[in-house]
Amino acid sequence: MAIVQEGALLSDIAEKMQLKNYTPEIDLTECRVRVPDINRPALQLNGFYDHFDKNRIQLIGMVEYAYLHSNKTPEERIEIYQKLFAYKLPCMIICRGLEPEDALLKVARECNMPILGTKRATSEFEAELIYTLNAELAPTTTIHGVLVDVYGEGLLITGESGIGKSEAALELVRRGHRLVADDVVEIRRINDHTLMGSSPAITKHLIELRGIGIIDVKSLYGVECVKDNQQIDLVIKLEDWHRDTEYDRLGLEDEYMDILGHDVVCHSLPIRPGRNLAIICETAAVNHRQKKMGYNAAAELYRRVQDNIAGGGDK
Repeated sequence: MAIVQEGALLSDIAEKMQLKNYTPEIDLTECRVRVPDINRPALQLNGFYDHFDKNRIQLIGMVEYAYLHSNKTPEERIEIYQKLFAYKLPCMIICRGLEPEDALLKVARECNMPILGTKRATSEFEAELIYTLNAELAPTTTIHGVLVDVYGEGLLITGESGIGKSEAALELVRRGHRLVADDVVEIRRINDHTLMGSSPAITKHLIELRGIGIIDVKSLYGVECVKDNQQIDLVIKLEDWHRDTEYDRLGLEDEYMDILGHDVVCHSLPIRPGRNLAIICETAAVNHRQKKMGYNAAAELYRRVQDNIAGGGDK
C-alpha cells in the first residue's frame, strides 16, 4: 500500500542542500514542506496574490533581490515582507550568497518564518531543490525482497521467505555487482517513469543468510559493492518449480508488476536444484538492458522462423 508523505522536515532539506540558517532561533525540525515545487515571488513583491500557493518554498534570486533594493524604500520593503510572511510560508531561501537585510530578518522572526541561504546560482539550485523535494515527498511503499544494481539495471528480486533471494544477491555481489537493499526495500515513485529503491537505515549494507546470520557486505567486500539507492528497472519473482505449471520459454510478451501505479517488467523464475540463480538474474538484467537498446532476441527468433516458413523451409 502506498504511503503519501505528510511532509518533509525542513531541517532535512536544509541539511541535504547545505543551506545556511539566518534564523537559528526557529526550530527547523518543527517546519514541514508539503509541496514539491517552489515559487519565485516576483508578482507577489508587487502585491499580486491571486492564485498564490502559500505552501511552496519562496526563492529569492538576483532579480528579486535587486528589485527590492533598487525600487523600494526600506518602509515599502517592510510592508512587502509583512504581507508575504502573513501567508505562513514553509520558508524563504536567498540564493547567490546574497545577505538578507536586518528588516527582513526582524519581520521573519516576528512571523516565525525561517530564512535560509545558499551561495549557488538560482537556476541551478532551483532545479536540484525541486528534484530533492520530489524525492522526499514521493509516494512510498515497502516490498519484501532484495534490490541489486546489475550492470546499471535495478534488479528487484522477490519471492517467499527462504527461497534464496539473499543468497542470489550475495553471489551477484561476489560477481562484481552492488547491493542496495536486502529483506526490505523502500520504494519511492519520483515521477510517472521512475521508481527509486533504497534500504531502511537499520538494515543498510546488511544481508541475512540463514544458517550464518547477518553479514556486513560493505565491510566484507568493500565500498564498491554497495549502493545507497537505485532506479528499479526489472523484477525477478522467484517461485518453487511445479511440474504442471507452464512457464514462458520465449519471452515474446512481457509480464508486469504494478508498483505504486507504475508497471515494471516482471519475470517469474522457477527454482530447481542445480540452477545458478545469480547467473540467471544477471542474464535477465543484461537481456532487459538489450531490449531497451532496441534488440529483442525472442523477436529475432520469431522473425527467423517466419522467414524460414515464407522461404519454404529451405533456410
